[in-house]
Amino acid sequence: MSKAVYQLEPLTCPSCIKKIETTLNKTAGIESAKVMFNSSKVKTEFDETTIEASKIQETIQKLGYPVLSSKVS
Repeated sequence: MSKAVYQLEPLTCPSCIKKIETTLNKTAGIESAKVMFNSSKVKTEFDETTIEASKIQETIQKLGYPVLSSKVS
């Protein structure tokens, strides 16, 4: 399992969190996705053999949330 944290622009509403978490948690290969509202970060745990970190970032951006930086471990 790999982990990745994506720094987003400041989030403004709880529905933004639900939209990101719901979409990512339904995505194949993603074990868990949690949005930290106060820090505007998305923490994910995923199977790198199924999905790449760049694809997760792409998914977040397609939802309309620019990713400022990411850290994969």
